[in-house]
Amino acid sequence: MDTRRSGARWRTATWQALGLVLILAVWWLVTDGLKLYPPYVFPSARAVWTEISYGLWGTGPQDGKLLAAIAGSLRRVLTGYLAAVALGTCIGLLMGLWSPIRSTLGAYLTGVQSIPSIAFVPFAILFFGLNERAVLFVVILEGFIPIALSVSGALLNVPPTLRVAGRTLGASGLSLLLRVLLPAVLPNVLTGLRTAWSFAWRALVGAELLIAGSKSLGEQLEIGRNTANVALVLATIIIIGVIGGLFDALLRTVESRVRRDYGLEAGE
Repeated sequence: MDTRRSGARWRTATWQALGLVLILAVWWLVTDGLKLYPPYVFPSARAVWTEISYGLWGTGPQDGKLLAAIAGSLRRVLTGYLAAVALGTCIGLLMGLWSPIRSTLGAYLTGVQSIPSIAFVPFAILFFGLNERAVLFVVILEGFIPIALSVSGALLNVPPTLRVAGRTLGASGLSLLLRVLLPAVLPNVLTGLRTAWSFAWRALVGAELLIAGSKSLGEQLEIGRNTANVALVLATIIIIGVIGGLFDALLRTVESRVRRDYGLEAGE
């Protein structure tokens, strides 16, 4: 089974590498081969790579700013994401264990979740001011709702026989929650954590773009726009996508491992 799983991973990696080569080939054809657009409208992949390399490991006085921006954005999103996990778990437990809270608060959270995160930025600016707290507010708001809904929904789907078995073995109250219910809902909660990460990461970049915090990826996008440096804008977009994809892949790996341990997912 490990051999088949390893083979599947290699096949996936091979197809992904071929897809990247195809994208770069089309990019080169549009910018360097056919020259369909001037460089200040659509720069070549080489120009974007130059911005990435200077921004990440350049040694000049203006270089290395992308690396500092990544560090600043990661610090904010991890702070907001962890706060969202704590808040969402508490609210999800309340909603899952008490139906009056679920029937009232759940409907409001579903409605708030449908509002784009960018719509909350003006309120955050007016309430907190142009500072980091406004960014964290938007990140937490977008992150905690998927977690609360996933925890609540997972608790409702716990088989009644599992609760009965737990009580029969002497578990009740907090003991039943910690030793029976929470382990039972863990696979579904991990799915909610992955969704919450996606929401939080997108909300962070949108808020940084408008609030223009120092040392942030949003600030780099704004600098690129103000200086008409399209290569810097594309370089920052690529970095945002890579970081978001890496964290999603990490959470997906943990989720897949837990689901296999629970017997919910067959090995490839």
